[in-house]
Amino acid sequence: MTDGTAVITAAARAVDARKTYGTGEAAVHALAGVTVDFPQHAYTAIMGPSGSGKSTLMQCVAGLDRLTSGSAYIGETDISTLSKTELTLLRRDRLGFIFQQYNLIPSLTARENILLPLTLAGEKPDEAWLDEVVGTVGMADRLGNLPSQLSGGQQQRVAVARALVPRPDIVFADEPTGALDSRTGIEILTFMRRAVDETGQTIVMVTHDPHAASYADQVLFLADGQIVDRMANPTADRVLDRMKRFEG
Repeated sequence: MTDGTAVITAAARAVDARKTYGTGEAAVHALAGVTVDFPQHAYTAIMGPSGSGKSTLMQCVAGLDRLTSGSAYIGETDISTLSKTELTLLRRDRLGFIFQQYNLIPSLTARENILLPLTLAGEKPDEAWLDEVVGTVGMADRLGNLPSQLSGGQQQRVAVARALVPRPDIVFADEPTGALDSRTGIEILTFMRRAVDETGQTIVMVTHDPHAASYADQVLFLADGQIVDRMANPTADRVLDRMKRFEG
């Protein structure tokens, strides 16, 4: 499914991706030659112990960081060859991001934050889709509020809606439920799962939480900057058992 020869078109992929911080004996190889496909219309979770390279892999494939060597692709676009401006436009026009820190603009209302990617691109929202997303994340009655007037869970709901409303090619989520209570986290994960199943969204999520990973179609396990295992149709118990092997 993800060995580079699959017939399923990859929404994103990495080819011999390497990322090194520092030089000489102090060099840290965050990615040590990763080749992987992220299939379209699928939900992939990336897991591994601290320092395994999971966030680095996501950030490099998403164009938030540059590889030291190798290539990263969004669709058929080799983002390793893009200029800073071209990369900024690609992220704006084709990608969605959900971060643990929310990254909302304090001076904008919830609605304005949700629509920000479209506003920057000079595009109008699909009002029916906007209403559906906002309704699903439970923020219809708080669209006029500033981030400072919202709880952490509500701010994350706004961030999720902001990522999904433009219908990006792919959504990258970095610990999207890490700062949320369990109930809100379940609601967010359920909605992300629905976005894949019902609207064909593609999601790549970094997480340390086996329960969050169980919402994915597949889990990739990283250690020492390399993919060491993968699991299809994960359950929380199976993921937890696999993670425990890293502690051995």
